Amino acid sequence: MIRENDHQRMRWASRRGMLELDLVLAPYVEEVYATLSEQERACYQRLMECEDQELYAWFLGREEPEDPALAGLVRRIIAHKRAGGAQVDPRA
Repeated sequence: MIRENDHQRMRWASRRGMLELDLVLAPYVEEVYATLSEQERACYQRLMECEDQELYAWFLGREEPEDPALAGLVRRIIAHKRAGGAQVDPRA
């Protein structure tokens, strides 16, 4: 079970101040984060520690994270955005 303060902390961390990132991350954290496993939430938290320029390049598909877990998470976030915010299986 996810604690509300953890979800709230990730909502705040997902507000990056770069509109392009906010439009991708905010819906994901609102609609999917609470459904993730503990391990997947830890991966999302690691993603939030990355620099905005890295995130921007990853979400545009210009680069990919070296860490396979982060790369998979980035792909799932992109798929969620492309699906129009529809619930996407987080393990896909």
